[in-house]
Amino acid sequence: MKRLVAAAAAAVAALGITGVAVAITNGGPDGNGHPEVGALLAPHAFSDGTWEECSGTLISPTVFLTAAHCDEGLSRVTVTFASQYVAGKSTTYTGTWHADPNYNQAQNDPQDVAVVVLDKAVKGIAPARLPAAGSLDSLRVGDKIVSVGYGAQSVTMGAGGADFHYADIRYVAVGSVSAMNAAWIRASMNPSTGDGGTCYGDSGGPNFLGDTNIVAGTTITGDFVCRATNVDYRMDTESARSFLGQYVTLP
Repeated sequence: MKRLVAAAAAAVAALGITGVAVAITNGGPDGNGHPEVGALLAPHAFSDGTWEECSGTLISPTVFLTAAHCDEGLSRVTVTFASQYVAGKSTTYTGTWHADPNYNQAQNDPQDVAVVVLDKAVKGIAPARLPAAGSLDSLRVGDKIVSVGYGAQSVTMGAGGADFHYADIRYVAVGSVSAMNAAWIRASMNPSTGDGGTCYGDSGGPNFLGDTNIVAGTTITGDFVCRATNVDYRMDTESARSFLGQYVTLP
């Protein structure tokens, strides 16, 4: 999901949600577990001092996979693979933004995919893999999905609304497939069932197939307070592969 912006924050406040502080992704710091997962950095720090606009994955030494809706309106963007990003100190990479020109809001196939073609190859990090065409048709309810990203790790909910908290740290959580169709994977991230998932700032980030480094889907959306469902765009679809095939060799 995209980082919470002013309009969304106002909408949350309008809901008047009550409750207690919870770890909405029900995960933990990733450390060096997924060094191929990085963050798309905003051109300026957010009001809370954090920088991650969206998440993404290195899928070749020079190609960073993310979501089209993460578009910053810039042709040149910056990414980092630091597990804990520190402005001015962490290593960053600059590249050119390319979004699927067919990106849309259609529910059947949004084609919400983009890449950053980096100016220089990333060394010392093995890229993640993409799934073969149609291979995710074999997924079943209950199968594990590992979500990784730099999005909000907690939400404080009270009478005045909800505040989402960020730490510029790569986090990981394990969820389970709850439903699928031709374009989407829906995964439970309900902590009451032991699942974890994604939140604002995790958009474009990977949802790995079990314990593999295969990007089953990229995070696109979910429920408003990041507690129930993680919704991911499948990377084995004909449309996603048609776009990605312009930049990487497909399996």
